[in-house]
Amino acid sequence: MPKAYVPTYREFYERRHFAPGDDIRGELVLAGHRAPIGPDLLFVAEDIPGLVIHAEVCEDMWVPVPPSAEASLAGATVLANLSGSPITVTKAEHRKLLARAASARCLAAYVYAAAGEGESSTDLSWDGQTFVYEDGDLLAETERFPRGWRCSVADVDLQRLTAERYRQGTFDDNRRTHAERVEAFRTIRFRLDPPRHDIGLERQVDRFPFVPDDPQRLALDCYEAYNIQVTGLAQRLTAIGTPKAVIGVSGGLDSTHALIVAARAMDLLGRPRTDILAYTMPGFATTEHTRSNAEDLCRALGVTFAQLDIRPAARQMLADMGHPFAGGEPVYDVTFENVQAGLRYDYLFRLANQHGGIVVGTGDLSELALGWCTYGVGDQMSHYGVNTGVPKTLIQHLIRWVISSGQVGEGTATILRSILDTEISPELIPVAEGEKPQSTQDSIGPYALHDFTLHHLLRLGYGPAKTAFLAHHAWRDAERGSWPPGYPADEREAYDLATIRHWLEVFLRRFFGNQFKRSALPNGPKVMAGGALSPRGDWRMPSDAAARTWLAELERDVPSV
Repeated sequence: MPKAYVPTYREFYERRHFAPGDDIRGELVLAGHRAPIGPDLLFVAEDIPGLVIHAEVCEDMWVPVPPSAEASLAGATVLANLSGSPITVTKAEHRKLLARAASARCLAAYVYAAAGEGESSTDLSWDGQTFVYEDGDLLAETERFPRGWRCSVADVDLQRLTAERYRQGTFDDNRRTHAERVEAFRTIRFRLDPPRHDIGLERQVDRFPFVPDDPQRLALDCYEAYNIQVTGLAQRLTAIGTPKAVIGVSGGLDSTHALIVAARAMDLLGRPRTDILAYTMPGFATTEHTRSNAEDLCRALGVTFAQLDIRPAARQMLADMGHPFAGGEPVYDVTFENVQAGLRYDYLFRLANQHGGIVVGTGDLSELALGWCTYGVGDQMSHYGVNTGVPKTLIQHLIRWVISSGQVGEGTATILRSILDTEISPELIPVAEGEKPQSTQDSIGPYALHDFTLHHLLRLGYGPAKTAFLAHHAWRDAERGSWPPGYPADEREAYDLATIRHWLEVFLRRFFGNQFKRSALPNGPKVMAGGALSPRGDWRMPSDAAARTWLAELERDVPSV
């Protein structure tokens, strides 16, 4: 692999001794053997699917159209750079910027190594910088200015890179534009004979793919997510005219955050917060704790508040249906639950009619994935859903960010902390005094695991076996790895493979079985780069799709014990 571009500027005078190799194509005789030479060589591993390597040298990375760009269009998934680059102040960050951009733009891994100890220091110095990027993500790097040699080692996910290229159709469009040069690349095949047993995983797998561990990154993500929601709702309100925002507030995470977003949208539009009509609607299992938190929050935010007790209407509806509960029997089935959930939204839509408003939906991305919502006249429906692109695991951090960034005063912050400390519950099934209230996660599983699965399915397209493997690596030991800032220590769980497999099966059955709810999804902004479930956007899936193939892989490839 010759150096395609030879620098002759500043401290570089390479053309005194070398010629550029950008136009070399052919063979040479080396140690008695004929060997291909040129920047158009791809090294293809016959026994590792997707491993196609291309190498370039130092300056090649710094030109507008580097050899690696064409190589990636020709199929290279791992781009290597062997660099003799000397170091100056800020140059290390510039190298990383170029490599990161190349890996993201080329949907590839970029492996870089600079010269280090032992090079002449007559006029220059060397830092021995090495790193590995994958699709814009830094996987590994070594210390700089080491004594002795250093090596960056990382696991590159070739399946991820291949899937990204299939998904991004413009990648292939670009390949066709440059077809004449791309199709001229030559391939050299080789075998690595990799071990077939488990050799471990160097790669760090985030427990919460939607929630960064780095405090600065998390704060920036929260800022962006919050303002995506706020500006989305503000635009919808502006497009309609000046409608009121009608919202049901339960004292739970989702409705709390939706109310905060609505309040900020009104501020942005210069409208009074009293144009938000917030209703708490107690049912048969509503606790005083959540009801009072909802009322206190509404009053603290300065919105128009009212309470509407749905129990009389629910009793009447259950009686009209001949439901056993109306006759005094403690039958708390799905009909009993959905009568309450449906009545709440029935009232909200009629209240919106009455007051010239729109219903602001509160359901989140995780609930949509699991179908944990009441279809039709229920929390699946609204005029505009501000949380539809936000996963459950991020919502609590958004509320914490609202507090820490000074979006609310201390009085409101105290109420929000109380809401954050409350068990996630639909509060639809009554319990005896002293018993544990209905718990969402006891019913459908930990949102932490479900959001992990959702990200790897929605964003990366992974099947059950790979998802389970990565989940086990991330969650098997609570003491390993990092946790998001502010994550309560007493909630730091570990999950064994059998538990992960169980909840993965629950996810798959619910995800496929509830697509019909997402096919009728109301409008709402996409928030996460990890994807959304709108049938008009990222997720175009037939409502009658079956989970059979996925469940068969889970049964075949993931141990249950």
